[in-house]
Amino acid sequence: MTPHVSENNNVRRSSIDRRTTRHPGYALSLSRRWLVEKGFGWLKQIGPLRQVKLRGLEKVDWLFVFSCAAHNLIRLPLLIAQQHTEVLSEQCA
Repeated sequence: MTPHVSENNNVRRSSIDRRTTRHPGYALSLSRRWLVEKGFGWLKQIGPLRQVKLRGLEKVDWLFVFSCAAHNLIRLPLLIAQQHTEVLSEQCA
């Protein structure tokens, strides 16, 4: 997969040239980047990771894992429903 860096197509010229953006892995990285960013955004806005009130690497590590598990539990009903509709659409086709 191509490096996880976004291309800047605004007013100035992008520092990423065509050698990077031409690969199919770069397009895959762009299409999947929101999955990663969405999770970290949730952890910072809704979860307790914007300003950690714990001391020590072990406690912060535990908080991160616990927050990720909470995020996955929130996503789980949507993922199950999505999988169920995909199975139904395959059976009807």
